[in-house]
Amino acid sequence: MKRGLSQARRLALIALLAVLCAGCGEKKDGEARQKLEFTVVDEGRLPEELRKTLEEKKEESFKLTYADGGYMYLCVGYGKQESGGYSIAVKDLYATETEICLDTDLIGPKEAEDKSPEPSYPYLVIKTPFVDKTVVFD
Repeated sequence: MKRGLSQARRLALIALLAVLCAGCGEKKDGEARQKLEFTVVDEGRLPEELRKTLEEKKEESFKLTYADGGYMYLCVGYGKQESGGYSIAVKDLYATETEICLDTDLIGPKEAEDKSPEPSYPYLVIKTPFVDKTVVFD
């Protein structure tokens, strides 16, 4: 009796494993990337200390992290804008073996009606489970 798998079955198993592992993370420049789940947090749900810090920094662009209660908050601000109607898009949030990477974009008002004559201070706060890694803002 012959034990083990035939060569065709081994190749099929390897192909199946490759397909299954492909969903485990993406690779960029040879480094595995894992998408991170997150929640966008509105101002009313921020820890008080973080809210005060953001208020102090809102005039200028900023990128900062804050940890509290098993969560980390990734904060990106784009400083003073001449009008309202701006939003911020999360292009990517992922972890590598050594770091967490966040990439965002500031999106301007689309129509003249969306613009407020008052200046605005767009910022975004993302909440995700705490991971002890360096955060890189792209």
